[in-house]
Amino acid sequence: MIPEKIDKLLLKTQKPARYSGGEMGSVIKNKEDVDLRFAFCFPDLYHVGMSHLGLKILYSVLNNRPNYWCERVFAPDSDFEELMKSENIPLYALESFDPISEFDFVGFTIQYEMCYTTILKMLELGNIPLRSADRGDDWDYPIVVGGGPCVCNPEPIADFFDIFSLGEGEEALPELCELYLQCRKEGVNKQEFLKRASKLDGFYVPSLYTVDYNEDGTVKSINSIDDAPATITKRIIKDFDKVEYPKGFVVPFTDIVHDRAMVEVLRGCIRGCRFCQAGYIYRPFREKKADTVNSQAKDLCRNTGYDEVSLLSLSTSDHSELYDVMKKMSPWTEEKKISIALPSLRVDNFSDEMLEMVQKVRKTGLTFAPEAGSQRLRDAINKNVTEDELMRTCEIAFRGGVTTVKLYFMMGLPTETLEDIEAINNLAKKVVDLFYSMPDRPKGKGVEVSVSCSCFVPKPFTPFEFEPQDTYEQFREKQIHLRSTVKSKKVKVHYHDAITSIVEAILARGDRRLCNVVEEVYKNGGNLESWEEHFDAKRWTDACEKFNLDYNFYTSRRRTYDEILPWEHINYGVSKRFLVDENKKAWQSVTSENCRQKCFGCGANKLLGGACFEYKH
Repeated sequence: MIPEKIDKLLLKTQKPARYSGGEMGSVIKNKEDVDLRFAFCFPDLYHVGMSHLGLKILYSVLNNRPNYWCERVFAPDSDFEELMKSENIPLYALESFDPISEFDFVGFTIQYEMCYTTILKMLELGNIPLRSADRGDDWDYPIVVGGGPCVCNPEPIADFFDIFSLGEGEEALPELCELYLQCRKEGVNKQEFLKRASKLDGFYVPSLYTVDYNEDGTVKSINSIDDAPATITKRIIKDFDKVEYPKGFVVPFTDIVHDRAMVEVLRGCIRGCRFCQAGYIYRPFREKKADTVNSQAKDLCRNTGYDEVSLLSLSTSDHSELYDVMKKMSPWTEEKKISIALPSLRVDNFSDEMLEMVQKVRKTGLTFAPEAGSQRLRDAINKNVTEDELMRTCEIAFRGGVTTVKLYFMMGLPTETLEDIEAINNLAKKVVDLFYSMPDRPKGKGVEVSVSCSCFVPKPFTPFEFEPQDTYEQFREKQIHLRSTVKSKKVKVHYHDAITSIVEAILARGDRRLCNVVEEVYKNGGNLESWEEHFDAKRWTDACEKFNLDYNFYTSRRRTYDEILPWEHINYGVSKRFLVDENKKAWQSVTSENCRQKCFGCGANKLLGGACFEYKH
């Protein structure tokens, strides 16, 4: 039941379904019957957060326990935020409409660095002090916990969180909740709970660590206190085939970004693209059996009514039983007119059979990511895709009736030259020429090749964590050069303003001194900064200047191999030695085989007790 005070505001805002709750599949419990309440916060708008699979998984995992109640919380858009303030309504959860300050845990999934100021906005709207040090040692406020890919280097937001959950949360989060209940039962204070939490595998309590700096601004040492472990290692699910997975999702009343059923078919990646953080921090590679994927997809479609199911992973076509998966799914998906989406396809293992299975119900364009235009640069980044393989894949697609191809590239990659930028257009033009050279191409239709270029951001736990980022001027030169080379009307080029990527890079590899910068940007209006209309780069440069921090120190400076990096005390399974070796190979344009072909000893195998490619169900 929507409280009257909130109900009367809904008709005054755009898209009121974002704030009204009550969707099919949402979990409602009697709060008097539960022992622990968890507010799962996504620091972005509803239609973005409701598309996130991690939220769906952990919402189900926690709510499957009868004594826990997990509820959803999203950032309000500007219009509804003003209405909330005018009526003195604190940020609330969508299931109970209770303020988040009344929960035991307030947990944020942190997917993108540009959401950091939104986290602070949500805390303030929830009447929770921004800094963990200001929340006291009693139990006056919820425990603020963060998880997701950005916590592989949480230092720029360390002062705002009590705990970070490193790695995968399906097993770890319930353990933390049980420890919380035990500590509350024993009557110990919050500080004692945090000390005990630091002893659990995969949990980082930033207040139990101090950082010293050298005169040049680099990290001198990272020191643990109160017997906290010197290194915190991420958690993983060892048997991915048996991990808890939802049988149903919350189905929204309004459009969201990815409004479909989703089954995660594998975790990790065998490829080792040197720019890709996800490919390293989600190692080791683990997959679900074909029967498991089929059963989970069928349950979700039956319980939600969706007519599209997406088989999600970093590289779905690397699933060893993908054809078996598709064969098992085909009878019931064709009967129910349910389409199957494979969003992560590789050009080096695409086939006619795969295209036929994907296009059976609904014909769509296809998307591939060569990442670089020239073979030399693709070798440097270890993409391991050749031009011939891309052309063969496009030929299969065109022969199957596809007329729209999207190609994703990055600019600003290490070792890149203007010749590599020109090669992006050359590759796109070859795809167009291929279409018109085929006698069996789709008749009566033209082809459109969409080229999307993002700006490279060096990320922690990748071989490029040591590399400088291009300056704004260098990015602009390359963007202008690319557009000037495109002459064909069949090739459409898209790219984003580089300044957002530069701020992202500051936060991705930053240290604790940036906590002051993040808070300053927030106080000066920073919020929802992943949206172009809300982003202002000057706020960031002004804040850096105020605290005597040079943003170029974080972006355009090369790190030495022996430098202590701000995330040195965090272990995501991949060794620094391996990253150094891969970085050296990049500068020689030398590739490394994928994990199925050869193990290069990245270190992630230690998390499973055996070499990744030898891992069996």
